[in-house]
Amino acid sequence: MLWGMAAEYFDVVIVGAGLSGIGAARHLLDQCPDRSYVILEGRESMGGTWDLFRYPGIRSDSDMYTLGYTFKPWKKGKAIADGPSILNYIREAASEAGVDRNIRYRHMVTSARWSSEDATWTIEAHDTGNDGVVTIRCGFLLMCSGYYSYEQGYLPEFRGYDNFRGTIVHPQHWPESLDYSGKKVVVIGSGATAVTLIPEIARHARHVTMLQRSPTYMASIPDTDWIAKLLQKLLPERAAYAITRWKNIRFQQYIYRQTRTKPQKIRKKILKMARKELGKDVDFDKHFVPHYNPWDQRLCLVPNGDFFHAVRDGHASVVTDTIDEFTEHGIRLDSGKVLEADVIVTATGLDLCVLGDVQLFVDNQPIDIAETFSYKSMMFSGVPNLVSTFGYINASWTLKADLTAEYVCRLLNHMSDIGMRQCMPRLQEQGITGKDWIQGFSSGYIQRKKHLLPKQGDRPPWVNTQHYMLDKKITHKGPIDDGVLQFSKPVRARRAG
Repeated sequence: MLWGMAAEYFDVVIVGAGLSGIGAARHLLDQCPDRSYVILEGRESMGGTWDLFRYPGIRSDSDMYTLGYTFKPWKKGKAIADGPSILNYIREAASEAGVDRNIRYRHMVTSARWSSEDATWTIEAHDTGNDGVVTIRCGFLLMCSGYYSYEQGYLPEFRGYDNFRGTIVHPQHWPESLDYSGKKVVVIGSGATAVTLIPEIARHARHVTMLQRSPTYMASIPDTDWIAKLLQKLLPERAAYAITRWKNIRFQQYIYRQTRTKPQKIRKKILKMARKELGKDVDFDKHFVPHYNPWDQRLCLVPNGDFFHAVRDGHASVVTDTIDEFTEHGIRLDSGKVLEADVIVTATGLDLCVLGDVQLFVDNQPIDIAETFSYKSMMFSGVPNLVSTFGYINASWTLKADLTAEYVCRLLNHMSDIGMRQCMPRLQEQGITGKDWIQGFSSGYIQRKKHLLPKQGDRPPWVNTQHYMLDKKITHKGPIDDGVLQFSKPVRARRAG
């Protein structure tokens, strides 16, 4: 900002122009059309995850009838969609309503300071295009920056890492020029990224080896939804989409509940299907039978069985072992075996961050989110006029993102109706017990950084339910003024500037 110039003011600032941020802006336009807003995006383009990740085979690990927005039907044939198709879908959602005109790219938000006296956030962003600092003020801050660092993925320390003479690449920063045709490729990891990458690489590589410490649950599903296609022929577009979306939500919730109440039954079914896909020429128990229950970590989807087919046909193989060190020409394992490689892909996961690593201050006091309690899994105790979007770990991200945006609109309209400018969850209950914000989920990216996340309580509204139907009831029908969310700062005439 130039000295002497007043900071711009918006009713709402949305941080992030990915799936959540674009959706939030669309909901805001539909339900709060009188509010001014701007989207601050640190990168040079919209799309978030779906613009950043460019590795071969990039696709959704949720069906597009639930990963898609409530307001925009998914029209493509495939329910499990490729990354470019999802990115186009997000861009269409932005351009159809003119949201794209309200995005400021290369604006990396670094800090946000709340003033109770003014009932205003003052946001500082690094304008990387002009290498300067921009200051923007707003009445409400909506954080839609995702949950992992865009700077780098997670990379464990590997002994001898610099000894390898070939190419090492992390999927989060896949080079367009990488040529793996006819080469030996080792993919370290067995999560969704590895399961996505390997069938695509196997089409051109000499051979691909998935190196895993332990097995992951994998389930083969069709990449098209025949019920959705039938409904599209029989019903209007929006009706067909709504019914398919509801069907898939209920199915997801049913399966997840079964994994909690009857884990051995679901485990047996998943493993039976995988064993059938792979055939008999695989050490199934060693490489494909996990040591945990289904949905203690995310379940990997295998569209049309592509990963299983790559292994069954001999184009890919699985090794279950741990790494001793990288060598000049591959990886030596603790068993003594050596995996030769021309290319090593470190599909070792994400590096989680909270609220985009933005520094928060309330009345000049720094806020440590880990010391707060999460209110309705969207706001934080003692932090006014701020909502954060964090999707489900057991269902599609957008289901929670839509609910969060809809709640924000209800909240803003309620504040307008009662003539108040500040709302803040206040922890008043005595003896409330703090617990980990996400429970019953052992994935490394959560476990490594769970100390940075807020706490959840042992009673509503401080519980992080991870349950779509409960959250929908809370956000759509639950009272805004519930005695916990406190309102203050009556509306007054805004001073010039």
